[in-house]
Amino acid sequence: MRTDEQGPAYGGGWLDRAAGLRADPGWISARLADRESVLLPFWQDRCLVSAERTPVRLPTVDAAGLLAAAGEPVFLGLDAGRPVFAVDLSGNPEPAALRLAGAAEAVDVRAIVAGLGAAEAAVQAYAKGMLHWHRGQRYCGGCGALTRPREGGHVRACGGPDCGRLHFPRVEPAVIMLVEAPGEPGRCLLARHRGAAEDGWSMLAGFVEVGESLEDAVHRELAEEAGVTVSRLAYQGSQAWPFPAGLMVAFRATAAGTGFEVDGDEVVEARWFTRDDLRARVAAGRPLGRIDSIDRHLLGSWLDGRS
Repeated sequence: MRTDEQGPAYGGGWLDRAAGLRADPGWISARLADRESVLLPFWQDRCLVSAERTPVRLPTVDAAGLLAAAGEPVFLGLDAGRPVFAVDLSGNPEPAALRLAGAAEAVDVRAIVAGLGAAEAAVQAYAKGMLHWHRGQRYCGGCGALTRPREGGHVRACGGPDCGRLHFPRVEPAVIMLVEAPGEPGRCLLARHRGAAEDGWSMLAGFVEVGESLEDAVHRELAEEAGVTVSRLAYQGSQAWPFPAGLMVAFRATAAGTGFEVDGDEVVEARWFTRDDLRARVAAGRPLGRIDSIDRHLLGSWLDGRS
């Protein structure tokens, strides 16, 4: 796998998803019987881990009982030629799922991401997102008939006699913004969202709506939540966020002025922070965003004076 330890979590791994091959049911069946193939077991959106809290990986040829008790495997891709599948044991009680997988516990990948390499975190999050989609797309939204997985689990086809609609995994894009004040001293705008701790400051973010570009979404979200107009906007990067189906797209923006007016609904307070303010928070043990989120990279680059 390719790794990128400097980038945000969940984007540092690479699998050959073999899109040109996975549409062949015979090829998928042969990969399940391949002695090199491995299974990543999940239960209720949680990965199954060993006593050392490392994700369980099982050879498919030694997992007949697990496969019989699981939903249809989802083909994730090839890791240096080795087929990798994800399986969902959610139809079983948790103790039974743990026993079938030889696992110690079921945990959310975000709880163990600090101990995973970038590639492993990316694959685990990818598997979680795919399995979540399968559980939620068992019925066709057009006619209500049962759907069946195809193409190694990357498509679900409606079984209705007069429908036949194809359903594909959904991705829900969102934008996240580091907003700078114009002029000196350098300041960035952080907000306290409803439900956050009294000192829980974070960047502004929001989902992209139908019919708008990413840039449109940045302008709208800033205007709606904080009454801020920005004069300059620059793309900074993106992050897979499969919890369950997000894609975080990061921007850096320069505000037209220093005034703001929070909406009082989603955002209850906002404040301009200098670099010294943020350094003081770090020194006091206050993290700059989640360890696995792109907001930490945005704030870190701003704090270091990187464009």
